[in-house]
Amino acid sequence: MDLLEDAPGSNAHEFTVSELSGAVKRSLEDQFGRVRVRGEIGRVSRPSSGHLYFDLKDDRSVLAAVTWKGQAAKLAQRPEEGMEVIATGRITTFPGQSKYQLIVDQIEPAGLGALMAMLERRRQALAAEGLFDDARKRPLPSLPRVIGVVTSPSGAVIRDILHRLRDRFPTRVLIWPVAVQGDGCAPQVAAAIRGFNDLAPGGPIPRPDLLIVARGGGSLEDLWGFNEEAVVRAAAESRIPLISAVGHETDTTLIDFAADRRAPTPTAAAEMAVPVLADLAARLAESQVRLTRSSQRQVERPRQRLRDLARGLGRPAVLTEAARQRLDLWAGRLDPALHGLVRNRRHQLAARPIPMALLSRFTDRKAHALQGLAHRLDAGVARRMERRRDRMTTMGERLDASLARVVAVTRRTIETQDRRLIDLSQRLETGVHRAIRDRDHSLQRVDRLRLSLGHEATLKRGFVVVRGPDDSVITSVAEARRHARLNLQFADNQYLGVRPEGSSQKPVRKQAQPEQKTLF
Repeated sequence: MDLLEDAPGSNAHEFTVSELSGAVKRSLEDQFGRVRVRGEIGRVSRPSSGHLYFDLKDDRSVLAAVTWKGQAAKLAQRPEEGMEVIATGRITTFPGQSKYQLIVDQIEPAGLGALMAMLERRRQALAAEGLFDDARKRPLPSLPRVIGVVTSPSGAVIRDILHRLRDRFPTRVLIWPVAVQGDGCAPQVAAAIRGFNDLAPGGPIPRPDLLIVARGGGSLEDLWGFNEEAVVRAAAESRIPLISAVGHETDTTLIDFAADRRAPTPTAAAEMAVPVLADLAARLAESQVRLTRSSQRQVERPRQRLRDLARGLGRPAVLTEAARQRLDLWAGRLDPALHGLVRNRRHQLAARPIPMALLSRFTDRKAHALQGLAHRLDAGVARRMERRRDRMTTMGERLDASLARVVAVTRRTIETQDRRLIDLSQRLETGVHRAIRDRDHSLQRVDRLRLSLGHEATLKRGFVVVRGPDDSVITSVAEARRHARLNLQFADNQYLGVRPEGSSQKPVRKQAQPEQKTLF
């Protein structure tokens, strides 16, 4: 469109604001159709519309940049303030504010140094939120029943993990296939971690007891998906213990800091996840021996204690022997004492006359007192013996009850351990049978390979082995002519003797030799 038109009274053409803005826009777009601009990202704005506004600047100038909503979701690298990038797009103007801007559709870091700087800033920001604290890391289960693996289903990583788990302790494995590189890596890995955590316990798909996020080695750009904030937050929020096995031993990603445990390689992650079956069986056998000894001690200790208490109590007859002996002793002394007392009273009466009535009353009173004394003595001894007998009966009942409780507890403990031992023994026997069957199949495959590579199969196709008289193999005509007789070995292991120079003598068939086998 030609905007230069003659105007009356002036040589300069009059433009409207829209005309001038449109001309400037077409000029910029024609001159800078598609450009690559290198600079540092300054201000970043993400309004609710979904568009992305930011600045590209260097030490002298600032360039406004915008990425529309549809293209912002496809960016391989999200712009962050302070990040040095190379932005690709087209120059245009925004007439509403009389400024020019860069419409960006592709962003890439400006070298490895920029990536490392951005990675360090992101690590510090996430660490400040407490996502990498050791206090929030959970211990790994000692014997997981189900293990969830987040990785690519077609790579060598999953085969290494399954092979190591099969060798150490066969366990059920659930695989969540994801992309481990590229634009879809971060959202797929984050969704897989959250998906495993959302599984309901006891549902149709078992909920894993342990998660492994694995990938082989690669460059920093290849592993960048595991440095994304979405993946790190998903790993930190996981309620299931998680092992990070991304890259090789020298590779470090941000998911390693958020995971509960970091493994240097995927194979090492499988070794962390499960113990060795043989070591577990050995520890189980040792624990069973210790349990048996402990159970025997638990039974023997109360039994010995009961024997000791029984020796301390003594026999009931022994408790009354001393009292009975003292009674006999005092009873033997009582009769002479009574006779002596009577004599003394008689002498006193003889010296001083006493009325016969008074004497009779005195004698009756003394006899009655002696009878009461003897009765009280017998009653006291009987009560004392009864109290001792009741005490011994009570102590015996208490000892019987204590022994019964100890025996019952010990029996329950032994029965529980027996059931556990039987269950583990059955599992161990099943694992051993499976291992023997696998080794047998492998041995059969190797034997078939040996037979196919051996010379017996070649003999069955019409070939023979030429041997000398000393049973050495002949491989050339010159060597054959040095011998007077040659032996030919056929597929049926029969030997036929021939002469190498065409002798007229008939060949002599040799007796069948024992079968000769060659091991490869």
